[in-house]
Amino acid sequence: MCRSPSLILLPVSVALWLAACYGLRFALMEDDQWVGLCAEAAHWECRLRSGLGMLIHFKVIAWSALAAAVPAFLLPGRNGWWLALLGLFLAILALVLYTASLAVFALVIAALRLVRAPQVAARHC
Repeated sequence: MCRSPSLILLPVSVALWLAACYGLRFALMEDDQWVGLCAEAAHWECRLRSGLGMLIHFKVIAWSALAAAVPAFLLPGRNGWWLALLGLFLAILALVLYTASLAVFALVIAALRLVRAPQVAARHC
């Protein structure tokens, strides 16, 4: 049985990305300290929080995930796989950052593309 490195690295990197997304959500978006701090001064963290809030409000991250996942589902080979991986990571970020209604479709499409068997019948390790 042949194990490719991507088969092992993919779940690990997805778990790390999920933890980083939740860290961003709870440390920057939901922490009450930023409300008072950002009202008084313009720190770079406040600009980052504001920009991220605009991306969430206009669903830019979720639409980007969907825009990457749909073509990835149709593209064969490694290009489609890498585009699906990008769509998966953007969909996870969108899911964690309050855009679940649209990002769930991107997540499912990207995940289906990532687990699809290669079209070549004989694959060497």
